[in-house]
Amino acid sequence: MPEPLEADLRRAVRGEVRFDAGSRALYATDASNYRQVPIGVVLPRDTDDVLAAVEICRRHGAPLLGRGAGTSLAGQACNVAVVLDFTRHLNRILEIDPERRIARVEPGVVLDDLRREAGKHALTFGPDPATHAWCTLGGMIGNNSCGAHSLTTGRTSDNVEELDVLTYGGLRLRVGATSEEEIDRLVRAGGRRGEIYGALRTLRDCCADLIRERFPVIPRRVSGYNLDELLPEHGFHVARALAGTEGTCVTFLEATVRLVPLSRSRTLLVLGYPDVFAAADHVMELLEAGPLGLEGMDRFLVENDFTRHSYREVLAGLPPGGAWLLAEFELAETARRLAARLPGALVIEDPAGQAAVWSVREAAVGTTSRDPRLGDAWPGWEDAAVPPARLSSYLREFQALLGRFGYGAALYGHFGEGCLHARINFDLASPDGVKRYRAFLEEAADLVASHGGSLSGEHGDGQGRAELLPRMFGEEICRAFQEFKSIWDPDGRMNPGKVVDPLPFDADLRLRTPLREPDFSRCVGVGRCRRDGGGVMCPSWQVTHEEKHSTRGRARLLFEMLSGEVITDGWRSEEVREALDLCLSCKGCKSDCPAGVDMAAYKAEFLYRYYQGRRRPNHAYAVGLIHRWSRLASLAPGLANLLGRTAAVKRLAGIDPRRTLPAFAPRTFRSWFARHKSREGGTPVLLWPDTFTNHFQPEIGIAAVRVLERAGFRVTLPRSGLCCGRPLYDVGMLDLARRQSQEILDALPEGVPIVGLEPSCVAVFRDEMGDRIRMLTLAELLEQPSIPQEPILVQPHCHHHAVMGLEADRRLLGANARFLEGCCGMAGGFGFSHYEVSMACAERVLLLAVREAPEAILLADGFSCREQIRQATGRRALHLAELLDYSARP
Repeated sequence: MPEPLEADLRRAVRGEVRFDAGSRALYATDASNYRQVPIGVVLPRDTDDVLAAVEICRRHGAPLLGRGAGTSLAGQACNVAVVLDFTRHLNRILEIDPERRIARVEPGVVLDDLRREAGKHALTFGPDPATHAWCTLGGMIGNNSCGAHSLTTGRTSDNVEELDVLTYGGLRLRVGATSEEEIDRLVRAGGRRGEIYGALRTLRDCCADLIRERFPVIPRRVSGYNLDELLPEHGFHVARALAGTEGTCVTFLEATVRLVPLSRSRTLLVLGYPDVFAAADHVMELLEAGPLGLEGMDRFLVENDFTRHSYREVLAGLPPGGAWLLAEFELAETARRLAARLPGALVIEDPAGQAAVWSVREAAVGTTSRDPRLGDAWPGWEDAAVPPARLSSYLREFQALLGRFGYGAALYGHFGEGCLHARINFDLASPDGVKRYRAFLEEAADLVASHGGSLSGEHGDGQGRAELLPRMFGEEICRAFQEFKSIWDPDGRMNPGKVVDPLPFDADLRLRTPLREPDFSRCVGVGRCRRDGGGVMCPSWQVTHEEKHSTRGRARLLFEMLSGEVITDGWRSEEVREALDLCLSCKGCKSDCPAGVDMAAYKAEFLYRYYQGRRRPNHAYAVGLIHRWSRLASLAPGLANLLGRTAAVKRLAGIDPRRTLPAFAPRTFRSWFARHKSREGGTPVLLWPDTFTNHFQPEIGIAAVRVLERAGFRVTLPRSGLCCGRPLYDVGMLDLARRQSQEILDALPEGVPIVGLEPSCVAVFRDEMGDRIRMLTLAELLEQPSIPQEPILVQPHCHHHAVMGLEADRRLLGANARFLEGCCGMAGGFGFSHYEVSMACAERVLLLAVREAPEAILLADGFSCREQIRQATGRRALHLAELLDYSARP
């Protein structure tokens, strides 16, 4: 029973032990099609915690699953087991030895963290999967990950020198390459270690010829166990044999990995082709030129909503065609020489330009999962690999197989290594759809085997492909796999049902869990929200490093809430409410998540339903109804400001005492405009006086009027009393928000351009209101005005980044402007009630940059951003309208 197991773990482990429903729900799936609710979750604080946890689980007979970032695509990172999550605490780089070109790391180390530290010595870790910014070394070793540059650096297993491992039976040992003399010594010494090495040698000796015969010699053989590493010609390398075992044999405690020289200069050659088959035809010719990486992608991959929104400029610069090859070279001359004789070639030497193109390719798993042209597309057969020389013929036969089953897919992958990725629109929710899924995978496995390939060329077998391994290797080799596992894990407690003695690949499908209501979560588990840098998503994860505070974690809790198995109280779930409490509603996920998750919208819907028939916290009324309080305060702004400084009012409104409330202006923007002599003639434009501009900073509205009139516009305002309702959405008062939206639709004139000054307000028109009324930002409306030559530090509002995009602002402000990437942490009313998290978010990027640029002009269009800067640094940030107004003055 879980109760005594949990109690014993709590007594023995200093790290976190979590058996609550919310934690179990968070770890019930990975990025695959599978769902298995764990017994509980342990976040060990150190190696001693791992030893203690394994001992307790052994005592209770509980299965174990070691987990990295949880991005596995074949189901190997979910199980009915005790999950050991190493990412929170066991994430140290223990040593980098530049002379020996090695690094020692704990299993929870993020790949980019290792690459960053190794880069200080002009070194790097070679394999670089698309998840490099958040995947862990332990997960990479477990899955034998590869990446875009494994063409030259090999798989992760090829870069492992030693492993410090722990068996379920409690034996800790360091393994690596082993000479015959050392094997003899270990066997003679006896004990459990000698028994393991003796059994491994016996397995090798009896199966060596069969391994040489049946293991495909291709760059991307990831399926099965690496029994070939036990052969004499490979040095009886036990560490590399354990790499790729997907947590089914041992627990990794520490790894010693090989580093390679860091190439300081790379050039990207982009080649366009009529279709993906023509691109595959050209692979072998390009391989002769010695590229560092050779990737392929078809038009379907780039013509989706996320990519078109996030990478407009990149897509516009691609060579014409229906498919592309991305060939990276160390020498620019090689790329130029090839480009000179190949029509439509594009050579990119600028590192930023190269990174932008690679970003399109790296986002593929998410962008191809949710596409209206295919519907929902899923993993299941997304990374088979064949010899590169056979890729072209395999690709054509695979496309024909898809056609026979009526499936569609975006095709892309590591073409230089014969590895093809494909997200396919399987029907995994109906019995007939699942039956067809099974038939397709069986034929697909036979097709790959007929080409001498591997069922998996990157993502491993897990539950998704393990049942099919006999079609690739034959029954004898699969029995050898079983023997290899039993040598390490005779009780079968390590990640059971994966790779060996597998569960059926059409069992435990998460879509077969009946939902009480339609699932509104788009999350596919890619985990990009677990990045510590780049973009906006997800501010609270970047501060807490708690899975439940990532976009993915919240989406999973919502899924489990709707399924009703683990989280049983539906829309009244405290687990979901608690996870959403630290969601800043920044909408960063709407643009940064490749699957287009909009957690702000999900949070609004949840809070709306959660509080139906209930009183909300005082803070929700204080923030959500700010437009009403502001109108009331405008009758006596001095008195309102005086009351706002009192501790009693802050306490009543749920405001943290360390915050100061922004002061109401002595007169509103509307009152100024009523006395303003408007410009006669010119193009009419309607200026939207949002609550914050109107009541708190009317000088911004005044500056905007001056700028617009100088640009030849005749400015008018809408009738009084209209509000976009952004704060109402943030606190889930959807009835009021929708009512106000309808009032706006009824009141605004048609055909007149509308300009908004507050980005969150503009985002309501462009997003929540379905773009029924087109509102522009100031930068989108204006031509190029004069801009000061001083350096400008720009803090974009998160909604501006996520909904409108920043292209117009970058174009307007030019090269002097530095745009920050990261949430300010204030996020409307969030920062007034969640002070600690708010300030931690601000410190990550914004406040650090402000302190480092004392002479720069600070620019922030968002009221929240300006308020955070003011309260944290005492400096005043300008709105774009003010900057343009000041710049135009004589």
